[in-house]
Amino acid sequence: MSSLLERACPEILYGVAYYREYLPYERLDEDIAMMREAGINIVRIGESTWSTYEKEEGHFDFSPVLTVLDKMHAAGIKVIVGTPTYAVPGWLVRRYPEVMVTTAKGQERYGGRQKMDITHPAFLFYADRIITKMMEAVHDHPAIIGYQLDNETKYYGTCADNVQRGFLKYLKEKFKGDLNALNHEFGLDYWSNRIDAWEDFPDVVYTINGSLGAEFQRYQRSLVTDYLEHQASLVRPFLREDQFLTHNFDFEWRKISFGLQPDVDHFASSKAVDIMGVDIYHPSQYELTGHEIGFGGDLARSMKDQSYFVLETQAQGFKQWTPLPSQLKLQALSHVASGARMVEYWHWHSIHNSYETYWKGVLSHDLQKGPTYYEVKDTAAALKQISPYVQGMHKKNKVCLVVSNEALTAIDYFPFEGHQFDRTEHHQYNDLMRRYYDALFDANVEVDVHDVYDDRIFNYELLVIPALYAVSDERLERINDFVRQGGNILVSLRSGVANEHVKVRTTLQPGILSEVLGCHYQLISATDNGAKLQFTDKLTQDHKFSPEDSIITDFIELVQPYTKPQAPTATDQAATPSCEVLAYFDDEALRHSAAITFNADPATAGKGSASYIACNCDTKVIQAVVDYIAQKKQLQLTSLGTKAHAPVIVRTAYNAKGEHLAFVLNYSAKPQQFELPCAATSLLTLDSYDASSKVDLQPWGAAVLKLAN
Repeated sequence: MSSLLERACPEILYGVAYYREYLPYERLDEDIAMMREAGINIVRIGESTWSTYEKEEGHFDFSPVLTVLDKMHAAGIKVIVGTPTYAVPGWLVRRYPEVMVTTAKGQERYGGRQKMDITHPAFLFYADRIITKMMEAVHDHPAIIGYQLDNETKYYGTCADNVQRGFLKYLKEKFKGDLNALNHEFGLDYWSNRIDAWEDFPDVVYTINGSLGAEFQRYQRSLVTDYLEHQASLVRPFLREDQFLTHNFDFEWRKISFGLQPDVDHFASSKAVDIMGVDIYHPSQYELTGHEIGFGGDLARSMKDQSYFVLETQAQGFKQWTPLPSQLKLQALSHVASGARMVEYWHWHSIHNSYETYWKGVLSHDLQKGPTYYEVKDTAAALKQISPYVQGMHKKNKVCLVVSNEALTAIDYFPFEGHQFDRTEHHQYNDLMRRYYDALFDANVEVDVHDVYDDRIFNYELLVIPALYAVSDERLERINDFVRQGGNILVSLRSGVANEHVKVRTTLQPGILSEVLGCHYQLISATDNGAKLQFTDKLTQDHKFSPEDSIITDFIELVQPYTKPQAPTATDQAATPSCEVLAYFDDEALRHSAAITFNADPATAGKGSASYIACNCDTKVIQAVVDYIAQKKQLQLTSLGTKAHAPVIVRTAYNAKGEHLAFVLNYSAKPQQFELPCAATSLLTLDSYDASSKVDLQPWGAAVLKLAN
């Protein structure tokens, strides 16, 4: 796939989504001239306008697409064409109302996008036909370098009868028709939920059984994988050797792109495409930190161990996103620093009607050149200048953030903060996972992001494992073996609790992981009485904590270290902890319980180490624990060994020639300096620096360096 990526993208692609159909008047030629002047070299078209191409059932007109393709090609601008299936035309719903998705709240009504049932035969028939007709019309056009399948696909809550029947078939296959095994594994005897005849299987939408509910959501996620693979099978026969398939995967939405997408298994669905694509929206102005850009990019890059596309990000967007001077360039370079080969704005022109009128594009509603346009132009020049140096760009990260859709779903059923009977749509897994990611990002510890069942996780020196609530015995045993063979793990609270079917283990918690962690717990509690962390000198000798840093929130696990005998004395054998305690709870009633532990005892951890954080703590505490692990195990985890910290972020990579690159990013409104560990050359200014020189960073500024070593 890397050769396909290089053939399709010999330079950094910098572009926009373009919707000629949305414009208030004809200005295609004017827009193209402005794009060329600004340095735009790629546009994405077509993914949202099915009703334009098939105004009536069976009557197709792709001339709007072909006109744009012809004009873009003449101007030397490359094009990605999207299959137009994520927003259905009104005539389809009028004639075939069953295509509208049925969710737990009932059947959706026509109006918004992504309200259809992606599994319904009627929808699939017409979606397949528009895709095939479009491909027949455009596939041989030289402007097209690739195709985007659908748009931000999810299962949209589908739970209609056909989906429930599919789930029943899935369970029969999974349990080989053995209902007793299903009842036992899912604990269905509780509240008479037991099922003793397959024909008695109830509607699962409102199940109170977390195992059954989580399994249904696993099945619903698989529908997205099937759907994207099906679209890929329709488009792939039309591809030239130098064309690719991609998709714009999105993330959990909290008015920004936040964490794992709960309705899609990115790790499975990404196999349908050649090049991973993502949509990343993030805070801006004085809230810009780089966290979302980093997380989305690290996840996308890790999928296929190669560069990826940012198919959507903001140019202006909402009022709170209007970029401050220099931020667009900083953001674009940040994407490239994570491995992006394409940065594409949604969208070129602001829309004058309908839902997204005030999600503004590169051009405001006046459609004239303005501050955003000119910064796009400046950014394009910078990307063109560094483009030759990022060919074959790859990273050599030593840390892996281990994530899990199954754990996310399980914690939705059993949240650890608030009342534990209250299911919530606010995904606490993502809150905790992102806290660990952000802590590493701010400390300049670069990570790859992999699913817990991906064996690539065992190629790293340190695994950071947040909230791995539900996971199989076999995988935990592999993680334990990884530690004993010399690997290191940092595990958070709510890990190892249940098996892959959300059945809580009958062992001391955190279950199988206790063997290498050297500690366990039986009791959980809350911090309503204001408990804080009391750090031992093992952490405070290198880190100073403010009172605010010691604050913990809500849920805690009361950890007890395992004990081992001391060397024999003349009288008896006293017991000492198997693991080191790095912090206790600062509360009289809880002071005998450990809050943070580190274990490198050869008797339990073998050649490696295993650390545990039994509370939801501040990012500075997480950073201190990572530093402690690195010190004790002699690991070099930070980028370039730097002691720089947010807001100065350092991202490193190697290109196809083996040259070492560093992107130094200033996420602040104040000038900053970065001390170089070696000689370097700036790829943007062409300045040369000696070792220990200081690189000046302007507010919201960035430097791209080629390092001497």
